[in-house]
Amino acid sequence: MPDEPVTSDEKTVSSEHHWWHRWFRLPGELREMGVVGINMRNARFLLPNNPRRLYELVDNKLRTKALAEEHGMNVAETYGVVRTPHDANKVDKMLNGNESFVIKPTRGSGGKGVLVIDGKNGKNFVKPSGAELTPGDLRNHVSNILAGLFSLGGKRDYALIEYRVCPAALLTAMSFQGAPDIRVVMLHGYPVMAMLRASTKESDGRSNLHQGAIGVGIDIATGITVRAIHHGNPVTTHPDLGIELIGVQIPEWDTILKMSVTCQEMTGLGYLGVDIMIDETKGPLMIEVNARPGLAIQMANGIGLMKRLEPVVEQHRLKPNADMHAKIAFSQHHFRAKLPPVRT
Repeated sequence: MPDEPVTSDEKTVSSEHHWWHRWFRLPGELREMGVVGINMRNARFLLPNNPRRLYELVDNKLRTKALAEEHGMNVAETYGVVRTPHDANKVDKMLNGNESFVIKPTRGSGGKGVLVIDGKNGKNFVKPSGAELTPGDLRNHVSNILAGLFSLGGKRDYALIEYRVCPAALLTAMSFQGAPDIRVVMLHGYPVMAMLRASTKESDGRSNLHQGAIGVGIDIATGITVRAIHHGNPVTTHPDLGIELIGVQIPEWDTILKMSVTCQEMTGLGYLGVDIMIDETKGPLMIEVNARPGLAIQMANGIGLMKRLEPVVEQHRLKPNADMHAKIAFSQHHFRAKLPPVRT
């Protein structure tokens, strides 16, 4: 079986691996800290728990959204799907008057190819940064998606046009002109680690860490933010907004955990990452599921994944048929973080 492709999150860990070495850690010390690298992740958690036949359920965002809706989860509304170059000329009709939207490849990864549009100025489309795109620019971007420029393996792709999330006010305050998302990493249906990814001016409205976004670790037990990093460096405030990032209570945390467990149940994947956004009016929305979740989440939380994964492996061995509520209760009890003062 070929090696799994390296995702953008993984590139972040590779390029910022010095974060763990800042105190001159030796390999043995890194193991003691429980740091999981790409090879360990693939050999011990991906390959044994994620059958190849299930990858299509999450590598194709259209299939993932359909599955989520079948299981009663809220997802971002789909405005249209561009399947051919001819359809690229029909984007305006697909939008049906919506001036704010997101275009993404259905088989993309790591945020590549995601275009966020905040509104219009005449005929031009305006990005969160204020930069404008002409209708021709938009068609070119869609054409690049169709050609597979951003897809896994470079295969031809479709362009998905969907509702742009209007994030809850508390989260809007933590992100620069972009909608922050929440990543929950799961093993055997147990939430093991979580972070919020907030955009910066540098990341141009996107929430990908390798593009300059901020990773904010979240306590699994309570949904309170406990730590933050920017380019691998610990921070406490947003570099553009100056707002405190630590001690923030994430809204509807119990719902987010339940949605994450449901994503594991509906896909059958043993090890996965679930991405969720919280809309101001629609509440938590399932955005996508990742069968190869990156490892930068360890830096955001300041703890190695192995410290969480090994207890879950043992618990799953003892209770392979535990239900959703038991799994969430186990994670909340065993992975509770030392909490900072809560900011309201």
